[in-house]
Amino acid sequence: MAATSRRISKQVGVKTMKASAQVIGLPIISIADGVQIGVVKSVVINPDKGTIDFLTVEQDDVQLSLKAIPFKKVVGIGEFAVTVEKGHDVIDLSEIPIANQLVNKQIRIKNAKAITRKGQLLGEASEFFVDEESGEIIGIALRLDDKEAVLPASEVLTYGKDILIVNDGANGALCDDPAQLVKAESGQPAVEMDEGDLLAQMEAMTESAENVEALHTLREKQIALLAGKRLTKDIYDADGRLLFASGTVLTEADVRKAQAAGPGVIVDVSMNVEE
Repeated sequence: MAATSRRISKQVGVKTMKASAQVIGLPIISIADGVQIGVVKSVVINPDKGTIDFLTVEQDDVQLSLKAIPFKKVVGIGEFAVTVEKGHDVIDLSEIPIANQLVNKQIRIKNAKAITRKGQLLGEASEFFVDEESGEIIGIALRLDDKEAVLPASEVLTYGKDILIVNDGANGALCDDPAQLVKAESGQPAVEMDEGDLLAQMEAMTESAENVEALHTLREKQIALLAGKRLTKDIYDADGRLLFASGTVLTEADVRKAQAAGPGVIVDVSMNVEE
């Protein structure tokens, strides 16, 4: 089983980022319920993608298994809290094999030694920075012999349990300020984004004349993409009512129903169907 993923290009803008220390310990707030559902306990790193894929959750009640939120379910990371649409977004990691595999790899960037391909020690990681929207790791703060500097994540070849393997020329890519990681460069090529990311942008679209045609086109593409696919989880509306049960084979009418229920629902549907 795999969630469908359609790649679409967009022009790179200015990224917003958080240091990992700014995320860990934040309260997690359910928007639908208006309550705190836990606290961010740790981040789960996907070493193959160089991303944060899950936030583990610490809750007041006794937990028999580790709980987490998929990063794609995070609505926002603010100074006060991490927000999600609803409490259902907290999942049991034992139910998702890939999540358990990532947890068991125990990739922790902090205190890892950054070593070049030819075996030279560049420095030791003291912090890392994450794109708030995608969970992509975009830079790593390093303690060097005589100073601290920031290494762009593009220079990292391998994320290991205690070691980062970096390009031989990584020393030349170091910068002094993390803010330099997120400055958009003129003429920078387009990058790809998931269909789910694009669907999430629908909420910001208005029914103005210039957007009506684009919105209609996007909705028709969603129907073509999702009709005939089987859901891999229960889908709820913003009020917590069940819309579609896991195993439902979506019809065109079902997709239109999900669209009418709002951007959050159609995003949830699109990210939880079999290929």
